[in-house]
Amino acid sequence: MEVGRVAGAYGVLGWLRIQPYTMQPETVLDYQPWRVRLRSGAIETPTVLEAQIHGKGLIIRIAECGVREDVGRWTGGAIECPVTALPALAAGEYYWGELLGLTVETADGVVLGNVQRLLETGANDVLVVRADDRERLIPYIPTVVRQVDKDARRMIVDWDPDF
Repeated sequence: MEVGRVAGAYGVLGWLRIQPYTMQPETVLDYQPWRVRLRSGAIETPTVLEAQIHGKGLIIRIAECGVREDVGRWTGGAIECPVTALPALAAGEYYWGELLGLTVETADGVVLGNVQRLLETGANDVLVVRADDRERLIPYIPTVVRQVDKDARRMIVDWDPDF
């Protein structure tokens, strides 16, 4: 499951800026060893040597990156870990990464697209659902999201397809 992303370089010594998808940025460090799916599609397992909280994210130094020029191949990489490495959730709760890619459809069977990402807005989380022709922002609240079926990779929503 994707738990963060390599956002870019920090400084000139090969440190990486990490955008964690966790409530507390440092908890993403608990889910090691990481697998990083690079933009090229290759999968690497970096060795984290040092880490610090930096703003709303982290900066890390890995053994595989010694200078700023090494950072380019890591930038944009998705940081993944096995779902089994994450704390168990109560029934009906899901990690954001489990929702990514789910097909979203109405109760009438109208396909609205796939979950591309989620936004944290303060009042409630919002699903960013993309189809070929458009993007929809759908609130992730119980009155809208009626069913999540991880096995079937779909979500049923009470949402007007014209919105």
